[in-house]
Amino acid sequence: MKHASVKAALKTAVLLGILASCAGLLLPKYWLFLLTGVFIIGIALQSLGIVTGRTGMISLCQMSFAGVGAWVTGYLNLADFPGGLIVWALIGGLAAIPLGIVIGLPALRLRGINLAIVTLGFAAAFDTVLTTITFPGQTTFQQVARPALFDSDKGYFFLVALIYGVVAIVLEFVNRSRLGAAWLAVRHSERAAAAHGVSIPTAKLSAFAISAFLAGISGGLLAGYLGTLVVENVNMMQSLALFAVATMVGAHLTLGAIAGGLMITLFPELLRRLGLPQDIGNIFFAVGAVQALASGETVGESWARLGAKLLPARAKARQGRAEAGPLAAPAIHKGETALEVSGLTVRYGNVVALDKVDLVVPARSVVGLIGPNGAGKSTAIDAIAGFLPHYEGSVKLAGRPLEGLSATARAKAGIRRSWQTTRIAPELRVGEYLRLAAPGIRHEEVEAVLAWFDCPAPETPIAVVDAGTRRLIDVAGVVAARPPVVLLDEPAAGQSYAEALKLGERIAAIPDTFGSAVLLIEHDMDLVRRACSAITVFDFGRLIAEGTPQAVLGSPLVRKAYMGDKIEEPVA
Repeated sequence: MKHASVKAALKTAVLLGILASCAGLLLPKYWLFLLTGVFIIGIALQSLGIVTGRTGMISLCQMSFAGVGAWVTGYLNLADFPGGLIVWALIGGLAAIPLGIVIGLPALRLRGINLAIVTLGFAAAFDTVLTTITFPGQTTFQQVARPALFDSDKGYFFLVALIYGVVAIVLEFVNRSRLGAAWLAVRHSERAAAAHGVSIPTAKLSAFAISAFLAGISGGLLAGYLGTLVVENVNMMQSLALFAVATMVGAHLTLGAIAGGLMITLFPELLRRLGLPQDIGNIFFAVGAVQALASGETVGESWARLGAKLLPARAKARQGRAEAGPLAAPAIHKGETALEVSGLTVRYGNVVALDKVDLVVPARSVVGLIGPNGAGKSTAIDAIAGFLPHYEGSVKLAGRPLEGLSATARAKAGIRRSWQTTRIAPELRVGEYLRLAAPGIRHEEVEAVLAWFDCPAPETPIAVVDAGTRRLIDVAGVVAARPPVVLLDEPAAGQSYAEALKLGERIAAIPDTFGSAVLLIEHDMDLVRRACSAITVFDFGRLIAEGTPQAVLGSPLVRKAYMGDKIEEPVA
């Protein structure tokens, strides 16, 4: 994955280098000045892309963070602080981080329109503050000094383009790291991210902090670009326009941010030349954002999806090249108890979903949990994994009580789960997902696990993988972490009969291969027979049978409850 990050970074550097060189050599001075603004706005858009495009949150105060960076830059310029504009802009970015974290705190509990209102309120308040104190140097007409080597408009263009390139390359590495994968996982499903041990508060606050830092840098560069600023350069309406464009073009993509910068910077110039009102630009941006939200796909993502369609054939050619080597890392010895559930009771008001059920999963074994729909199987999984904290009874992992631990803490302790429907972020690649699910896993181990489950190669985008294969990738990610206990919730959904039987063989081999005990929920009885050494049966939230597959599945009581068979009375 490091090789892939370097390759992506090199592509970004070459592309931006060619673009900047051609622009610097061919464009007239005026258009070069406008293009400088494109890259500055592009940095602000990339910062917003972290919060909106990658983490799925709303920030309507991004230009307020830029305003902080610009104000600090102007102040350091007046104070003749050593280091010059580049150092001042970095300090301005650092000054914006605390505000980014403060704004990010409501995101831990708020989503959607509620979070939008909070961030918009901050933008409005910041406008009021700036109107009162003004930017340093504004009243004395003292402009922010550019670095001596980049004092001309052409020189400053190359400086800004270089900084944009550095930001884009660094973000390539961050986006392909576990932190970047965690952002996408949070955007797609916070519950699924927590099940992989991802700290949701850390993921959200880090996104806001890094976003505010980059926005602050863009504000410092904007101060150097214009010389001095007024409130209108970074006011609330500018933040709204930035959000609309970011939503429309996909600002989390390098080319998407450039496209957005072109729209914001050059569209007003086009309207001016046509003699049209500038407000038309805001209407255009708003319509484009609504269209992107309605379709669920930005312009940049559409281009990326079309390009990704060319990858599956190449990826499949590499599939299976690795052999399943020494994957096992048992945490609990065979014969001990991996998971023990005692008196588990879950109530939803007056409805009792689980009624004092007991369940034991021996270490390095596969136990099936079956029952009709509504029997309480998924409720039990949710309670064990920590997604239903208000239950009665106890859940122990290798004798350790888990009460009071969150889903994230239980995942880190060694309880991992899959879901009835796949919750893998489609923007990830297969290898990135495994690294998210199994922190610290080596590249050769990723390939070995994928080969063992007959999954696509690590560089295959999840977006091009069919639903059945995504289920396999989901299971592969869960077991790749080698937890003491794996909870599989209907992993064969979307599989053909032959594929389900093969999956059953794989599940049966998980304890010896990975050292994990498995609690399996499944309706396919052939898969259950093939995979499980013991079966527990729920009906109406109560345990009605447990034992070997042959004994349990042959029980008349189980057939009546689960399969709908009538118990025949003995003939006199």
